Amino acid sequence: MNDTTTLQSVKNAPHPAAARRKPVITLKEHIVEIISDSGEGAQRCGQSLGSIAARMGNGIWTVEIIPAEIRPPARSVAGASGNRIRIGAGYITNGGDETDLVIAFNEQVLLGRVRDRELKPGCTILLESMWRDNSDPKISAAYAETCDKLVAAGYKVREVPMERECLTLVNDARRGKNMFALGMLCSIYSLDLALAREQIALTFGKKAQSVVDTNVRLLDAGFQWAEDNLDFKYRIPATRSTVPQIVVNGNTALALGVLASGMEICAMYPITPATSASHYLSEVFEKVGGLVHQAEDEIAACAFAIGSSYAGKCAVTITSGPGYSLKQEGLGLAVMAEIPLVVVNVQRGGPSTGQPTKAEQGDLFAAMFGSHGDAPKVVMAASTIEDCFYSIITARKIAETFNMVVVVLTDAGLATSQQPFPRPQFSESWLAPPIDQSPVPAGAKAYDWDKATGLARRFAPGQANGMHTVTGLAHDRLSHVAYDPDVNEEGLRARSLKLAALQKTLKAPPVFGKDSGDLLVIGWGSTKGAIEETVETLNAEGLKVSSMHLRFLQPLPPGIKAAMQRFKQVMTIENNWSDSPQDEIIDENNRRYSALAMLLRARYLVDVDCWTEVRGQPIKPGTMCRVIREKLKPANNKATQS
Repeated sequence: MNDTTTLQSVKNAPHPAAARRKPVITLKEHIVEIISDSGEGAQRCGQSLGSIAARMGNGIWTVEIIPAEIRPPARSVAGASGNRIRIGAGYITNGGDETDLVIAFNEQVLLGRVRDRELKPGCTILLESMWRDNSDPKISAAYAETCDKLVAAGYKVREVPMERECLTLVNDARRGKNMFALGMLCSIYSLDLALAREQIALTFGKKAQSVVDTNVRLLDAGFQWAEDNLDFKYRIPATRSTVPQIVVNGNTALALGVLASGMEICAMYPITPATSASHYLSEVFEKVGGLVHQAEDEIAACAFAIGSSYAGKCAVTITSGPGYSLKQEGLGLAVMAEIPLVVVNVQRGGPSTGQPTKAEQGDLFAAMFGSHGDAPKVVMAASTIEDCFYSIITARKIAETFNMVVVVLTDAGLATSQQPFPRPQFSESWLAPPIDQSPVPAGAKAYDWDKATGLARRFAPGQANGMHTVTGLAHDRLSHVAYDPDVNEEGLRARSLKLAALQKTLKAPPVFGKDSGDLLVIGWGSTKGAIEETVETLNAEGLKVSSMHLRFLQPLPPGIKAAMQRFKQVMTIENNWSDSPQDEIIDENNRRYSALAMLLRARYLVDVDCWTEVRGQPIKPGTMCRVIREKLKPANNKATQS
């Protein structure tokens, strides 16, 4: 038997003795989903599964499945809530392609995943069977009809009496089914049950011991049921890490980066999908002398952070797209007054309220050019969970060195995804130096811009001889309001030069793959793992494809144009909008390019093509492979003919 063997839908379990004789199939990787209505704990089940596998030494990447509504109606096609876990024998950098196995607590949420083309053909489905005998004939009929359609479509459906089994241990199966499902998955993937029990103790550690014990019993029951009743079992080889690892999502990594950077103030207003970063900070920040300020709105949060930074500390404000839009006027003030500030924008679908729980990379131009007038800001993009941590440390250093606003872009995909990475080893160099309170030399100016770099010494309130007025109006070196044309241009020039000075310190981004070839794919942010996996796959097929990933978007680092010129074609792959050349009305004169493609075309005068997808979810490596194969077909055919 192998993992593609067709299993028919059954109401009755296989004979226990036969189940115990099942062979264990070794896999390189598998993708599993746990989906339910909101509030049934499927997300916690998925997070726990990922943590257990990571502790065993597997590579993992988890992706939360979040409905658009906070509490959608029960048993609704659009209401799927849960988690998607890619488990591998090696390092995993993205959520992968279609799902191999799914546990569903009802058939309607399952239909949503089928509709979204998330399940692999022939996918194994473990489906809660309680709905077949529901007292409402409409529900039981819908369930039976869905099961028949899924089997007819080639899915391997196994009905599981989760409700019945859980009710032998708890009064409310809705509060226990997720741990029963976790136990089944531990059996299916040959995971260490002792580690799973430890994970439950960690997950429910703040609750009474009786709660932990009950969930362990549910875990054991699910494990034993799968051992006795399922006739398939897998093993994904694992290699224990030789260095300590942590498994966190992107928002927690951001919060840990804030702690490690030495910043002591976070001002925010709750907004999906950024809120959990500030939630984590609110639990731990005060223990290290920090403060989380929840303002009355996004504008006030930005103003509070700016005021904190002006007072001598470098503060951070964390938000998402709509909140970032509201902060724009405040950010313009920070640019004009040259007050260091770190801004995190966890991007989501837009515009307006858009898709609050869905991933997108649509805010690049807003981050770079959002303010009115010329307001240069540094813009960085985190590309991995680990990078979410280190980007904040780098951002704080740049903000205070150059007295600038530094924007760090992540997105909903990174925010909720988990991945193990080496536990950071703290370094004193991460922290800000003590505030300089020494007297300001006589004659020093508040904005004494360096002619070459535009930099000026930062004055902190309270410094002797340092008193000056801070203004958002155009001002001279003494911070006096000035409308003189020469003075206005001097300030604009100095603020712009700081970007140029920073650019001189950056290294050229490396090329992933061969240094030259037929196609260079350039990306930014959370697409990195999928793009690089795509490059490896296509290289193995003999295609000459490489990639480059940009961490700095403003200023752009050196070496990009030289790299592009070594390839016959260049394209970007992004999770934002671009017009498709296949649309009848689109031609070379009216096509809108994706954000990075437009930026590169304008900067380097190179014909950069683009391909984008805006489906509210991370772009799959399989999709990227298909797109690039298609793009290279004409060139390959021409080469063959010649």
